[in-house]
Amino acid sequence: MTSASNPDRNGASSSNGSVRPGAGKDATLMPPAKTLVGRALGNELHADAHRGSHASKDGVGCALSDTPISTAPSSPQFHAESTPSSTPGRVRATTLDIPGLTKSKVSPDGRIAQRDVGAKLVIVMVGLPARGKSYVTKKLARYLNWLQHDTEIFNVGERRRVAAGKSPSPIGRHRDHRTSSIHKDLVDSVRRLSVSVGAMNSPSHKERAPSVAVVTSPPEELENPLPPPAVPSKILINGKEEETPTYSNGSSVIPAELADPQDQLAMKEASPEPLDQSASFFDPQNQQAVKLREQVALDTLDELLNYILDDGGSVGILDATNSTMERRKAIVDHIRQRAGPELGILFLESSCVDQELLEANMRLKLSGPDYKEQNPVKALEDFKKRVALYERSYVPLGDYEEKHGMAYIQMIDVGRKVVSHQTHGFLSSQVVYYLLNFNLSPRQIWITRHGESKDNQAGRIGGDSELSENGHRYGKALAKFIDHQRKQWETVQRQKEIMGQFPPRAGDSTPPNPSYIPRDRPRNYCVWSSMMQRSVQTVDYFNEDDYDVKQMKMLDELYAGMMEGMTYDEIREKFPQEYAARRKEKLYYRYPGPGGEGYLDVINRLRAVIIEVERMTDHVCLVTHRSVARVLLAYFMGLKRDEVAGLDVPLGMLYMLEPKPYGVDFKAYRYNPDTDWFDHIPDFALCQATAH
Repeated sequence: MTSASNPDRNGASSSNGSVRPGAGKDATLMPPAKTLVGRALGNELHADAHRGSHASKDGVGCALSDTPISTAPSSPQFHAESTPSSTPGRVRATTLDIPGLTKSKVSPDGRIAQRDVGAKLVIVMVGLPARGKSYVTKKLARYLNWLQHDTEIFNVGERRRVAAGKSPSPIGRHRDHRTSSIHKDLVDSVRRLSVSVGAMNSPSHKERAPSVAVVTSPPEELENPLPPPAVPSKILINGKEEETPTYSNGSSVIPAELADPQDQLAMKEASPEPLDQSASFFDPQNQQAVKLREQVALDTLDELLNYILDDGGSVGILDATNSTMERRKAIVDHIRQRAGPELGILFLESSCVDQELLEANMRLKLSGPDYKEQNPVKALEDFKKRVALYERSYVPLGDYEEKHGMAYIQMIDVGRKVVSHQTHGFLSSQVVYYLLNFNLSPRQIWITRHGESKDNQAGRIGGDSELSENGHRYGKALAKFIDHQRKQWETVQRQKEIMGQFPPRAGDSTPPNPSYIPRDRPRNYCVWSSMMQRSVQTVDYFNEDDYDVKQMKMLDELYAGMMEGMTYDEIREKFPQEYAARRKEKLYYRYPGPGGEGYLDVINRLRAVIIEVERMTDHVCLVTHRSVARVLLAYFMGLKRDEVAGLDVPLGMLYMLEPKPYGVDFKAYRYNPDTDWFDHIPDFALCQATAH
């Protein structure tokens, strides 16, 4: 028996969970309608729950609970028949996939399967320049990649600079083999766009009969600095009907290979010099620049969709202003045209109302590629003019998106306030959870292993041995060194706050961000250790009147199961197959035996620690173990997946990470037993270990 179609709150109807055309974004993620049999069964179970526990007629028994049956809808579902590789008619649930913790026939390794398009996500950034969009995207991509969800940023500004000849082609996480072709395509865009505007104004072009149709944009349609992307159309070129990009505002671009021979010559003669990237480049009346930015925006979006649909990506982030409703609607339409109705879309807007933060963000732009090596005062003035051009047509997220059921997140002052709307889906919920714990407060994060233990001396892994005499010396020196660094940092921070009141200076790339905590006292300092003896004993030398010392189970060393307490030579001799398997795929290997862990287990139990470190505004020193230190450093440094499990993290090394608007300031120190102090290592770079 099938249920009758019923109109939903948006006026659309559904039957058996099918996709309803024209019902808006959420219509693609509707659970199947209940059948009459299902309703009757649900009502009976609901009544039983309120009657309390009693023996059932079938002898199975009832749950010892008075909790009523949930009325919440099931997980979002989509029709797999819209994906070519799936079974026709199959409806799949888009629930969580976590590498190392989930497993299914579709996804044996726990990753989001290529066929599960509905479980993937496109994040579309929204906001004016200097509002922290790129900062947010980089941190978010780093977090999702660390969780093993393949994520990549597609920055329109970077590709715009490539097309304009201002910077080399961007190298992505998964696209190194396509870098040269991307650069060539964008440079070709510059040349053909230069001709499409310049050639038709030349005398030679006006004298001859036009064999190439070049349509310019009407002035009234150029109020939006970022017009909607192109849609295919056909025009007559040299007597043949050819397809060319045509934009919703009426402008067209002719491919170089289809142009008139004289136009092709003009393309070759086009100046290879970089295009001007001052505020005038972003003027809506600058037709050449408008067309260039249109083409680059469309190319970037298509590149993102290729990554999601063809290259196995899970999350693609489109980093651009996308400042008008027309632009955002064009993006949604293009995604739906290429990917169908299942692919999740989440708009993420970053705005700033704190003028001190906005000024700091604008000053940070002066060290970027658009203004590098320019007079900082004049560069800041030009950048503010550029922002003013965007502000003319900027429409923030809000009523329109809510009326049409579109998922979005608004971040105000980079985490001071967060608004979430209709953020359904596993990946979307992970994004919200992470963004809720953002803050820009300057602070330091220190990571080190415990002092030398007795098991370290014997070469045994795991275990819970005590510190050696050398280990105790390390703990004492660590406490003294951190105390010294804490006082020094406070002095430097006060100087930066004073300098922030003066005009920008050349080379000043680290303006202080506003901190929403009291400034009349030094920053608190936390010291966290694992619950293992060697780590606890290392932090015993910190004065608890000055430091908040805490033990955390999440920081314990990776547990080696049945191989706990053995040396690597013993493992190779007694378990040669396990030893070989671990060396082959160390990141995905899990030690056999009760409680045996692998690196993916460590990543997942460290998630709470990472979120807490991101949330807090205090300094923190984490004293832990080799595998845990590897995973922590991999997160903060944004290391690639194949670099995590083999990272060289020896005893006696101390790593400092200071969050900055542009990333992380990283320093390394090595314990010197002769001086009983820590020596700074200039230009230190993390590398891979040579053994085990």
